[in-house]
Amino acid sequence: MISYEPFWDTLKEKNISTYTLINKYGISSSLIHRLRHDLPISTVTVNDLCIILNCDVSNIIKFISE
Repeated sequence: MISYEPFWDTLKEKNISTYTLINKYGISSSLIHRLRHDLPISTVTVNDLCIILNCDVSNIIKFISE
């Protein structure tokens, strides 16, 4: 299972809110919903988040063996 827990930790570390992502960077609220509920997102989206947050993929997602 893919988890976006590292994404939320990265947001806290960088002191960036979901409000900022939506209003400053144009991230959709539906994407925030998908991240909150560990729903699939595209690798293009992961790439965009890495660019916005200036981080590595491991700061966005992690794999949890079921």
